[in-house]
Amino acid sequence: MYSNQVQISNLTLVNSPSWNVHPIYSRSIPSPFSYNQFCFFMHIFVSIVTRIRNCSDIIIQHLTIIAPIDSPNTDGIDPDSCTNTRIEDSFVVSGDDCIAVKSGWDEYGIKFNMPTKNLVIRRFTCISPDSATIALGSEMSGGIEDVRAESITAINTQSAVGRGAYVKDIYVRNMTISTMKYVFWMIGSYGQHPDPGFDPKAIPIIKGINYKDIVADNVTYSARLEGIKNDPFTDICISNVNIKLTEKPKELQWNCTDVQGVTNRVTPVPCNLLPQKEIDCPFPEARLPIEDVQLKTYSVTGYFS
Repeated sequence: MYSNQVQISNLTLVNSPSWNVHPIYSRSIPSPFSYNQFCFFMHIFVSIVTRIRNCSDIIIQHLTIIAPIDSPNTDGIDPDSCTNTRIEDSFVVSGDDCIAVKSGWDEYGIKFNMPTKNLVIRRFTCISPDSATIALGSEMSGGIEDVRAESITAINTQSAVGRGAYVKDIYVRNMTISTMKYVFWMIGSYGQHPDPGFDPKAIPIIKGINYKDIVADNVTYSARLEGIKNDPFTDICISNVNIKLTEKPKELQWNCTDVQGVTNRVTPVPCNLLPQKEIDCPFPEARLPIEDVQLKTYSVTGYFS
């Protein structure tokens, strides 16, 4: 639609057969509509389908999304190859990821080459017993960069921040987690492909993943961190994390291979690949431009058929 300033707010979406909200190919490009015209069109359009193409400055707030917890592919919100997106003050119950950050799949994402970047997620609650609160991927071949998530509540969820491919400069703080299989889950071997044409030599880069100020209760595994042989996930930082385990936790709490980083004030004690260092993991203080974009409204009166 070649539009900017997309707003989706104050909606309840129930029992979608697939992904609920899917902004895709977001960038700053000229719009054929005036801003007020576009707000009106979006008001009508979003009640029919919530896949928005070619938009920039996206605000998604005050959404309630409900799907059966055993329903596959019912992601809540999936920003896909988007720049400047803000997701806030929303509640999702899903059979899949509550938020899945994407940027194209294998050779198609590489060719299109449009990352998701400058993404803010805050004041967000997720219930998803079989999937992630925030998944980075798995369709990640355009890249993910500068994601900031804070004030997140995850209840009865498989993992907090999930799998990924090319991912860098990720910042997470102030999470409250209850009844979780994994608090931290990163995996480099998520092996689904759209077709046989993918490039097996297209090795991802995962670096600069930062977590701080997390409280978790009733957890089975603290972490499963599996990088790629000869291509480790690097610059992982985890600080001020208190994980309380379920009554029957797994004996190996930190399962780490092919990762590098540091930790500080983390319980249970992390794996040897993430040694203790007196550090407070970073979270940028400078605001992203999307944080200062104000939600606007447009009222229409009359009858429509």
